[in-house]
Order: sequence, then C-alpha cells, then structure tokens
Amino acid sequence: MIVCSCNVLTDRDVRSAIEAERPRSTSQIYGCLGCSPKCGRCAVTIRRLMDEAFGRGRSAS
Repeated sequence: MIVCSCNVLTDRDVRSAIEAERPRSTSQIYGCLGCSPKCGRCAVTIRRLMDEAFGRGRSAS
C-alpha cells in the first residue's frame, strides 16, 4: 500500500526502514529512505506503523 504519494513510499518501505534503523521520529524515517516530507499527510500513518513495530499500539477504549 502506498503510504506517501509525494515520495511514493510503501508500507513495506517504511517497515523496512523501521526494522533496519530503529528511528525515533517520522522525520528520521524520511532520512532513512533518502527523502524528505512534502505535504505531511503521511506522518500519521508512518507514526502508526512505528507504534505497531515498537509495541506501542493504542488500546481500544
């Protein structure tokens, strides 16, 4: 699935960067993937993927 249409990043790209580099912020994800944020709409999805990878998923209330 395309996560960032500005940089044409997929969820697999983001997950690979998370596994390889263990970034702490969404901006570090862009750096790991050799790009920079454009419009920023993907930041929420990238953060969600990071939270899932690091076991910080939000619990349902």
